[in-house]
Amino acid sequence: STKYGRQNPISERWNSDEQLVAWRAAWADEVNFCLEQKGIVERIDHRSFADQGKVEQPTIHEGVAARAMEQKGIVSDRCELNRQIKRDNALLRQLKSEVQMLVKTVQNSLAAIAQAMEKLRANMIVFAYQVVHANGIITKTSADMEDIVSGFTQYNTVTGQIKQKMAERKKLLTAKKALSPLQFSEARRLNAKIAEATEDLEELKSRKEQIMSTFGKADDKGMKDVKFWIDRREEQIQKAEAAEAKYSDELDKALDEYHELEARAEALDPDEMKTARLSLRPEEEKRAASKIEEAYGNSYDHATMREAKDRVMDLLGEEPVADKPRSVRRDLQQAQEKV
Repeated sequence: STKYGRQNPISERWNSDEQLVAWRAAWADEVNFCLEQKGIVERIDHRSFADQGKVEQPTIHEGVAARAMEQKGIVSDRCELNRQIKRDNALLRQLKSEVQMLVKTVQNSLAAIAQAMEKLRANMIVFAYQVVHANGIITKTSADMEDIVSGFTQYNTVTGQIKQKMAERKKLLTAKKALSPLQFSEARRLNAKIAEATEDLEELKSRKEQIMSTFGKADDKGMKDVKFWIDRREEQIQKAEAAEAKYSDELDKALDEYHELEARAEALDPDEMKTARLSLRPEEEKRAASKIEEAYGNSYDHATMREAKDRVMDLLGEEPVADKPRSVRRDLQQAQEKV
């Protein structure tokens, strides 16, 4: 039991996801009870961000090793990923707040609607940048992992075969040991099988050494580093996939808001609306770029920004400005779609 006489949920075990969720809920109740006893107003929630209705992406567990690296002045991939997630979350909260304010305060005048549409369009560029950025991480990391995962899979396969062959050889040796001295023919048969298993085992060990050498490792302990590397990259891909899905959803929501404003603008002069919007666009696009640069720092990429703008133009059915041609990537993509 705990200090306050309550049953400690951590001592219980679970055999299913439902039991695990129940354990987490019980643990949250226990922690919140202790916080209340201490007079601390903060509370914890065992539910995921999605279940809590939060738009933020959750951070990952950093671990003692990552924090120790940071304390020595070495940048940890896990800590850096968490810093980027926090910056993305702050930017997301800011953009969603701006959209909500636009919807509440916009008036039906041409100038007000033009400004609201351009602000919303700029926010869409930010969301599109985050989608393209996340997709780039997925593509690059997956490509980096392809050969590594293939080689590590071969290593696991050969390691498993070695274990099976060793068990087979051990069984044969045991069977031979149990023979009577008079069982000459059975002894010869078992000797042949043992010799064959021994030869196969040596070939498998040689193959395993070759695979480990491609990774620059000499033993199984060294291969654990490779497994650690793969696990970390898979985690990065999972976080990037979650981010891509999240920001794609936000982009869709912003597009719906844009279409609502577009419907309200139908009663206004289209030429005047276009002129008003184009006069505001450079400043709004500059604002979007500043937000992204602030959030991504040295990771900010101009090519990704161009692709994000192209994606928003496609979503809104816009034609490129005369002095601003579409990207080569999209022209090639459209050509391939036509074929």
